[in-house]
Amino acid sequence: MPTQIILDCDPGHDDAIAMLLAHGNPEIELVAVTTVVGNQTLEKVTRNALSVARVAGITGVPFAAGCVRPLVRPVQTAADIHGESGLDGPVLPEPVLELDERHAVDLIIDTVMAAEPGTITLVPTGALTNIAMAARKEPRIVPRVREVVLMGGSVGVGNTTATAEFNIVIDPEAAHIVFSESWPVTMVGLNLTHHALATPEVAERIAAVDTAPARFVGELIEFFTRTYQQSQGFDAPPVHDPCAVAYVIDPSIMTVRRMPISVELSGALTLGMTVADLRAIAPADCTTQAAMDLDADRLWDLIVDALERIGDPA
Repeated sequence: MPTQIILDCDPGHDDAIAMLLAHGNPEIELVAVTTVVGNQTLEKVTRNALSVARVAGITGVPFAAGCVRPLVRPVQTAADIHGESGLDGPVLPEPVLELDERHAVDLIIDTVMAAEPGTITLVPTGALTNIAMAARKEPRIVPRVREVVLMGGSVGVGNTTATAEFNIVIDPEAAHIVFSESWPVTMVGLNLTHHALATPEVAERIAAVDTAPARFVGELIEFFTRTYQQSQGFDAPPVHDPCAVAYVIDPSIMTVRRMPISVELSGALTLGMTVADLRAIAPADCTTQAAMDLDADRLWDLIVDALERIGDPA
């Protein structure tokens, strides 16, 4: 049976590719998409999610808008990477799906509580605000969730600061809640996703699919390449968020290591750092692990295959 996931995202170029991968892979059942402030304002990323749904031909899946700001801190966006729309580059089609009337936090709670325990995987690829709020509002979801597979954090290098990754540092209090709950957490962080590079060879493979969604992804990568070169000096951009979806599809695409992971909330130089304790074998009650190594070729195989399966939606 396909793994049922809720994709909680802030599209975002790599979030858009993650959504296409989740929709196009037969091992995944996309049961809900929720949005959260992050790469851009909530209004912008929500519109982007609905536009991507039209590109992909996603129907029958509820989309809901979530938290408009972090739990404690002011809004911080990433226009230097994703542009003023949050999804600059391609022309975004007008959405046809209407938003679910529920707040994203309530959609997450309702979906988890209505499903059999252990069947819903949460895949957050943005700030963890919605996930933390859902756990606090309805603690009964925590033991019912199969796993939280998140793109965020790092075992080592940061990107927004020397020590912290963007999704974590923009709402570290929410991240602290999510990492501290008793559900299993797999962190797919920068130490891994910086190997998921959209090289010119990858762009050629995607272009060869020659469908409207594939051309859309090509335009995303073209814009993403320029901004990553300008802001962070990458020759090819790392496409972070599909890595979390890929782990759900096939965990063997990565190696993981179980370790205690804590989120720093007060350090002057380390706010938002995901502190991974690698000193010894993880204790028996450890519920967190981090992805360490990636088979990048297999990741791109999955993305190209998903685009081929999606085809040209009517």
